[in-house]
Amino acid sequence: MIKTIYARIKQGYRTMFFPLKKDFLPKRFLGRPCISAMASEENCKQYKTVCPTGAIDTLNNNLTLDLGKCLFCGECQKVGSNKTITFTKEYRLAERKRKDLILSHKPKENERKIKKKVKHIFGRSLKLRQVSAGGCNACESDINVLNTLSFDLDRFGVQFVASPRHADGIVVTGPVTKNMKLALEKTYKAVPSPKFVIAVGTCAISGGPYRGHDEVNNGIGSIVPVDIFIPGCPPHPLTILDGILRLMGKKI
Repeated sequence: MIKTIYARIKQGYRTMFFPLKKDFLPKRFLGRPCISAMASEENCKQYKTVCPTGAIDTLNNNLTLDLGKCLFCGECQKVGSNKTITFTKEYRLAERKRKDLILSHKPKENERKIKKKVKHIFGRSLKLRQVSAGGCNACESDINVLNTLSFDLDRFGVQFVASPRHADGIVVTGPVTKNMKLALEKTYKAVPSPKFVIAVGTCAISGGPYRGHDEVNNGIGSIVPVDIFIPGCPPHPLTILDGILRLMGKKI
């Protein structure tokens, strides 16, 4: 018993502060992309070619990048020498509207507003049921990490429950395969109202690398209404945590 107490004292405080008080993210971390206004029409064609999911496009002769389709592979960052697209260390990527995931060279403030009614009901605690709708287990793993000592999701009043009937909302991962569509619909109906849906990962938002395949539904948007989108492949645990707390209206 004494050895156990000594080991615990030696370990010290392991739970990280949130929001981060220092540069915690590794150098290879790829966060919110930054698009330069200097992109030429010729460069735009190169970026379109290199993107494996068609996340890069042009609108009014301006380069755009859809975070809902982006795999954060970083290949677009390697095109050319003028660094038209660069990935920052900004981990806060979640958006409440699908259209807000489409970035351009124009700076956009990260919207963090939430309805007062929502904050009043779910601002102190939130029970969630996770649904893996055909995912590769990467997003699921990063969600599970939030329950470890390092992140301690429970300190924010958020817990994952076993039954959708005990949940306030669902967290969905994966592109929604045909075999999982009915299960997702039933799970959503089983959650009592008012309820929330959180789409975690590129697959859940747009289908990801499986987009357009006959066996998937290109994300959950056409099946259940989505209240917040958390992009990434997979999203960093801090990105997921930020999205959940934003849904609750937490000041972070």
